[in-house]
Amino acid sequence: MLRKVQLREIKRRGRHERLRRHIHGTGERPRLCLHRSLNNLYAQIVDDSSGKVLFGLSTQNKKIRKDLSSGGNVDSARVLGTAVAQLAKTRGVKKVCFD
Repeated sequence: MLRKVQLREIKRRGRHERLRRHIHGTGERPRLCLHRSLNNLYAQIVDDSSGKVLFGLSTQNKKIRKDLSSGGNVDSARVLGTAVAQLAKTRGVKKVCFD
């Protein structure tokens, strides 16, 4: 018998695989992959055609952490989103597909 946490993780992975069948990041329009753990938020920009992560940020980053009161709330999501957008702009990424 699987524990409740293990079953939840299996279902989450199944949903992600089902979604990923339809969404692919390209060089022109890479994929924005977000993950929320219990305490932190993680964001990555991925080019699936070359199989590389272009860059990634999280609420554990020192520059982002100084602006936060805690790691996993709405304010930290806003700060992380603006930081990812600024970094994407400097790296030449104008459009992304959301995963």
